[in-house]
Amino acid sequence: MIYLTALDWSIIGTFFVTVIIIGIWQSRQAGKSSADFFLGGRGMPWWLLGISMVACTFAADTPNLVCGLVREGGVAKNWYWWAFLITGMITVFVYAKLWRRSGVMTDLEFYELRYGGRPAAVLRGFRAVYLGMFFNVLIMAAVTLAIIKYGQLLFGFSKLQCVVFGSVGVVIYATLGGIKGCIWADFFQYSIAMFGAVWAAIASVKDAGAVVAGSAGASAAQFGLSDLLSHPNVAGKLRIFPDLHDPNMWVPMLLMPLAVQWWAAWYPGAEPGGGGYIAQRMLSAKDEKNAIGATLFFNFAHYALRPWPWIIVALASLVVYPEVADIQNTFPHIDPSIVGDDIAYPAMISRLSPGFLGLVIASIIAAYMSTIGTHLNWGSSYAVNDFYKRFVKKDATEKEMVRMGRTCTVVLMVFAGGLSMLLTDATQAFNLLLLSGAGSGAIYLLRWFWWRINAWSEISAMIFTTLVAAVLTFGFNGDREALLDLQVTDTFTLSGSSVKFLIAVLGTTIAWIAGTLLTRPESEKTLRSFYRKCQPGGPGWKKLIDKAVSEGDMIDGEEHGKSWEVPLEILCVFIGCVFVYSALFCIGSLVYANVLQATVLGTVSAASGIFIFVVWKKLHVHAQRMRVEGDS
Repeated sequence: MIYLTALDWSIIGTFFVTVIIIGIWQSRQAGKSSADFFLGGRGMPWWLLGISMVACTFAADTPNLVCGLVREGGVAKNWYWWAFLITGMITVFVYAKLWRRSGVMTDLEFYELRYGGRPAAVLRGFRAVYLGMFFNVLIMAAVTLAIIKYGQLLFGFSKLQCVVFGSVGVVIYATLGGIKGCIWADFFQYSIAMFGAVWAAIASVKDAGAVVAGSAGASAAQFGLSDLLSHPNVAGKLRIFPDLHDPNMWVPMLLMPLAVQWWAAWYPGAEPGGGGYIAQRMLSAKDEKNAIGATLFFNFAHYALRPWPWIIVALASLVVYPEVADIQNTFPHIDPSIVGDDIAYPAMISRLSPGFLGLVIASIIAAYMSTIGTHLNWGSSYAVNDFYKRFVKKDATEKEMVRMGRTCTVVLMVFAGGLSMLLTDATQAFNLLLLSGAGSGAIYLLRWFWWRINAWSEISAMIFTTLVAAVLTFGFNGDREALLDLQVTDTFTLSGSSVKFLIAVLGTTIAWIAGTLLTRPESEKTLRSFYRKCQPGGPGWKKLIDKAVSEGDMIDGEEHGKSWEVPLEILCVFIGCVFVYSALFCIGSLVYANVLQATVLGTVSAASGIFIFVVWKKLHVHAQRMRVEGDS
């Protein structure tokens, strides 16, 4: 347990006052209408939305998760989430403009634009409760768990105290300021969070040097990053790619994420085809061009710029706290149920000097509040727009919707805080979320481009993946997970966790394809209405377009006779991945002091970036603001 100085408390206090002022500043504008409260009036610029997206995914539990991954499986284990870049780039170049073009208030409202009848309404209503309440609360609980770990380790607070202290500020500004309050708070918070992460990395190297000096009698001042990387506890964790000679390593860490996970799994912030709060940000953009720019900036910052400070702290923690037991021994007041490799990050933070300790703690609080604020507004948008107004009170006024949105914000935080006290580690929540959405991702990619997909496709997938996730999570947990280990060869065994994911993907895929082919397609009226508004194009709609045009209904509008752009967009996706991955590994090469490799990768990244912006100008996106139904 540590004690903060007056300087530390003043820094933290200034931060809290600032974010609350932001909420008050935006409260009048947010209270005008539901579009202002949930979408900022659909007039947000790309740079502000992009920073907000990055801040949303910079949760307080994210450094803990990365730290746990590195300590457990080395740097290469980050491919579990690095692989989602493919999903992100597809959202940038294929789906961002389509989402903005749809003009819906939420991505759940999309269901009754794309599908029709009672099944579409049931799907929308159920998903509003399932995602807005259950799934969203689980995500927020996982993030709040990180605050519990920081609070217990640093201050000795109880779980309840951690939840209350952590949630009060964010509830105030999210309730008052709506999405604009969250976005402007994100802008302020992200700057603090990134500075804190970088400073924590610098300080962690010094702390590792002090530990080595104390045990070897050397000078800590002479210990640098190169010494950390050559330390016996660290040297075996530095591979960026898993050992390709060992399928037990590269299959689960690299092959499955790159071949299956990115398209098959629905995961917050990396939904195939875009969705959740990423869709909410795209729908808030001024126009299609700003929606694309925001998501491109987000993916570059999220995958290329942020990981290495966290990774450095994780590597340094292997010197300072080689085993989890070392953390428990150093901080005996911590509840043993929450002690794991992921708690090494707050343990390293606790070693900072006064002033900087307050700044980094403020950065962690900033990361927590930006994520929670977004999820509160996103979840309440589902509850209000897709459940309350759609099914409970269809004639609800704009003022009533804003009032209900603010009420839901508080309720969601209460549920999330309660659940957070039952979780134990960040990896546990990550795996549960990943399994819960396994297999459904392909629908979200294809529903824009294949007319035959209907509401029953998604209902079939939703029912199956929920049931199979529950069975696999609770029926094969702990030691029972080993029952699913699959002996592939004498030297290669696919772990039970990987087998669970593949079972969920395969079963859900079969379920939704069967649900599609065994039920009637959507009505031509519904399909034509959707196509006329969103103009996705492609061979999956050719049958419908040809029939409509032959009847004099030009549903393809301005796009009639033009070539389909998706092949060019897929090329941009590939080059975009090269752009970001090259930048990610360029920074890693600099950390590893490999200057030649860093120069080559930096050149490749720059060339890829130039190519993207040249090709981007050829894509048919609307640079001027589109006026759509619901715009203020």
